[in-house]
Amino acid sequence: MLLAIDTSTAWISLALYDGNFIHYEVTWQTKNHHTVELAPAIDALFQKTGMKSNDLTGLAVALGPGSFTSLRIGLAAAKGFALGLNIPMAGVSSLDIVAAAQPLDEKPMIVVLHAGRSLLAYATYQVKDGAWRSVSEPSVIDPKVLVKSIKEPTLICGELSGLDRTIIGRRWKNAVISSPANCLRRAGFLAELGWEKLMNDQADDPVSLGPIYLSTTNNPIPA
Repeated sequence: MLLAIDTSTAWISLALYDGNFIHYEVTWQTKNHHTVELAPAIDALFQKTGMKSNDLTGLAVALGPGSFTSLRIGLAAAKGFALGLNIPMAGVSSLDIVAAAQPLDEKPMIVVLHAGRSLLAYATYQVKDGAWRSVSEPSVIDPKVLVKSIKEPTLICGELSGLDRTIIGRRWKNAVISSPANCLRRAGFLAELGWEKLMNDQADDPVSLGPIYLSTTNNPIPA
């Protein structure tokens, strides 16, 4: 049984997955209360499913980009389980989680998450080998600049505020914005991606694994 933990932004999501079935999934918006809310939510997950921590055989954790503090909280929890139970863990890009939820399409896709200061973290994706694959490194951008970069019909999905949707929607001929439901970052997809990594012997070292941070100068910051 794999536990998936995503605390990348103000949205937190948890899931339990056994390779065939999502036994439990919950997603909610927190008001910067990640530390207070995460542990009780994990306890509730075990209570409602009848599972115990000793039933876990793997961990999947969202690596960001996202909030410095919230990412650290989720990663610390995942590392605690992995090291305490001596089970493998897999880190997954938070942008990849959003991308995995989108229907396949011939058009390119831009996935975004809030990066603070009215900026968006983003990466571009295309369908390759039957799945969405990132074709650019994650970076940060102003929504108004992002709009100007859209020169062809392009799918847009992820954490978009009402203002973001208005700004990007001005390129309505080319910007195809996903519905709010499709834009929700769900740990069920994180669980599937993490499970795939573990099944392919791509586990990460829980000691050295770090989150993905992005600077406002569009350069990744080493963890």
